[in-house]
Amino acid sequence: MSRVNVFLLAVLLLSSLGLVQATQERRRLNTEIDRAESEEHALDTAYQGLKAERQAQTTPLIVEQRARSQLGMHKATAAVTLEITDDNRAKPVASKEGSL
Repeated sequence: MSRVNVFLLAVLLLSSLGLVQATQERRRLNTEIDRAESEEHALDTAYQGLKAERQAQTTPLIVEQRARSQLGMHKATAAVTLEITDDNRAKPVASKEGSL
C-alpha cells in the first residue's frame, strides 16, 4: 500500500469517528431540549394556575372581607374623616354619609 492510501484510510477512519461522535452529541442535545421543553410546559401550566388563583383572590368582595377581618379596616365615613391643614391641626370634613 502506498503512503497516500494509508493517509486516506486514516482520514476516512477519523472522519467516521467524528461523524459518530457528532451524531451522539446531536442525540444527547435533542434529548436535553425535549426535557427542557417538558419542564417549560410544566412551569407554564403552573404559572397559568397561579395567575388564575391570584385573579380569584383579588376580587373586590374578597379584598374587602380580608381588609375588614385581617386588617381591621372599615369604610370611611364623615365621622372618621379628618382634613390635615398646614397649621398641623386636624378637623373633621363635612361630607355625605358613606362616601369615600
